[in-house]
Amino acid sequence: MARDYYGLLGVAKNATDQEIKRAYRKLARELHPDVNPDEVAQAKFKEVSAAYEVLSDAEKRRIVDMGGDPLESGGGAGYSGAGFGGLGDVFEAFFGGMSGTGATRKPRGRVQPGADSLLRTRLSLAECAVGVTKHLTVDTAILCDVCTGSGTNGNSKPVRCETCGGAGEVQSVQRSFLGQVLTSRPCPTCRGAGETIPDPCHKCGGDGRVRARREIAAPIPAGVANGMRVRLAAQGEVGPGGGHAGDLYVEIVEQPHDVFVRDGDDLHCTVRLPMVDAALGTTVVIDTILDGPTELTIQAGTQPGEISVLRGHGMPRLRSGARGDLLAHLDIVVPTKLDAKQTDLLRKYKGTRERERAEVMSAQSEHNSGLFARLRASFSGR
Repeated sequence: MARDYYGLLGVAKNATDQEIKRAYRKLARELHPDVNPDEVAQAKFKEVSAAYEVLSDAEKRRIVDMGGDPLESGGGAGYSGAGFGGLGDVFEAFFGGMSGTGATRKPRGRVQPGADSLLRTRLSLAECAVGVTKHLTVDTAILCDVCTGSGTNGNSKPVRCETCGGAGEVQSVQRSFLGQVLTSRPCPTCRGAGETIPDPCHKCGGDGRVRARREIAAPIPAGVANGMRVRLAAQGEVGPGGGHAGDLYVEIVEQPHDVFVRDGDDLHCTVRLPMVDAALGTTVVIDTILDGPTELTIQAGTQPGEISVLRGHGMPRLRSGARGDLLAHLDIVVPTKLDAKQTDLLRKYKGTRERERAEVMSAQSEHNSGLFARLRASFSGR
């Protein structure tokens, strides 16, 4: 009497291949000898493996659906065919492999996509601000102009690999802690492509591409900053067999500026002011990056370290019409050498400020006295 393979896996007769596979994986995780050493579980594991071997094979499943048992003459309870049955799929269940009776890999093929490339280019702050087209020299793989990517010489054609029979992989039996296991690896002759070229192109040697140096015009948008990358689609390396080219990424290396320091979209600079200009107020001219000479108004009574801001005179925001600000840090310069006339004028000015200075000092003294008194009262009350 034919065994109930569907019942062993707990699936319906109209179950899909994916449902059968999921049911087997679930049971294999529960019954595998490494997980469950019980003898009953081991026997059940063999039956489940045999059921999966049968139902995952279209021809064997057809025999079951007709009322037969494809393993009756196979001589192995769950280990017919190549002699390993569902054991390979145990590896698939636990390790994601594709050995044994699981789905076979397709040959990789000769045509493969190309790799992405990375270049770095140095830009001044002005170039980052306005955008620029950089002409770069790239050493890369390009399409072979003799065979146009086919890798063959003249009218010759690729042929099926004799070593792997076009499968792209070879199999071997290895012993492991689970017993004998059928493993697969890429074919050493065709390197997984499934075909070879008996008469390769004399220029590229069958690779379909050659190394060459070429010039690339890279458009850099306004507002880029240090470390950003600009992507140039399909400007990377051509793939083996003439596969489509990867992308080229241009990384920005922003050079320091003599005057301005960048902070995101804002620019910072230092403006040195004579003491008199800070006291009376003045107008200074700053040679900005994008707007040229621009006036900055300094208010009378400006103190050292104050910041005057020019709104909208900083760096442009990437892919936006907005701009950052320019922040001028004011450094008040005290004169170190005065002539007699200048000294006399400062002394007269100081005399006019003596009464004000005395009032300030008196107020400070009263404040300190009150502070010390409060501190003494605080400590004495402890």
